[in-house]
Amino acid sequence: MVSRCKHGEESFDALLAWLDSNPESAAAKYEVIRSRLIKVFVCRGCQQAEDLADETIDRVARKLDEIRTTFTGEPLRYFYGVANKVHLEYLRRKPAPAPPAPVDDQDEIEREYDCLERCIQKLSADNRELVLQYYQEDKQAKIDNRKSAPVAEYEVDLPDMGRDIEITVEAHVGCSSA
Repeated sequence: MVSRCKHGEESFDALLAWLDSNPESAAAKYEVIRSRLIKVFVCRGCQQAEDLADETIDRVARKLDEIRTTFTGEPLRYFYGVANKVHLEYLRRKPAPAPPAPVDDQDEIEREYDCLERCIQKLSADNRELVLQYYQEDKQAKIDNRKSAPVAEYEVDLPDMGRDIEITVEAHVGCSSA
């Protein structure tokens, strides 16, 4: 099925005549060109691929009087060239997707922080110091320097304590200060 050019029947008939002198063959070539243009735009991620293909065809039809005598070669190549320009224009007018809004629920952040503070306060003084050191910048290096016992003793305890604190904070995020 041959769709019509936006610039009128006369322009569309001239385009078909340029594609081929046989009307049926010209219509078949038109459909091949249009479907390939649609594929090009789809592959480039364009949302309105059919509209852009039609815009490309309309531009070629408008320029037909100028190019009919000067252009040599396969008409599809000319359509591809115009399609590239249409695509560049599409990219310029297409607004960039907005970045996702940051989650900025200060009340939620405050509740989590308060709960974390309460959970850390429930640890023994030695464990609290160890956990706080572990979660500082140098983590393991500070523990190595401060403790005389081998690090292997703490490798099991620290992850367990960290997991326990995390579970406790998650369980208490909704709780009120006590």
